[in-house]
Amino acid sequence: MRERIEAVLDKIRPMLQADGGDVELVEITDDNVVKVRLQGACQGCPMSQMTLKNGIERIVLKEVKEVKRVEAV
Repeated sequence: MRERIEAVLDKIRPMLQADGGDVELVEITDDNVVKVRLQGACQGCPMSQMTLKNGIERIVLKEVKEVKRVEAV
């Protein structure tokens, strides 16, 4: 499952990098919660929660059905 999640993040990454940010996969918990770390400009951006929920989480949940949710650490 880690490889599939990384592949999805690789699809999202260019959009984040265009605005000076990035995302790193930190952990996949036993109950299928994906933990990511927003980096660069995304780290302190007031829109980062929206990016996480409406962008990253939405796409990950759509493409990797086993995932329950995505959280920032």
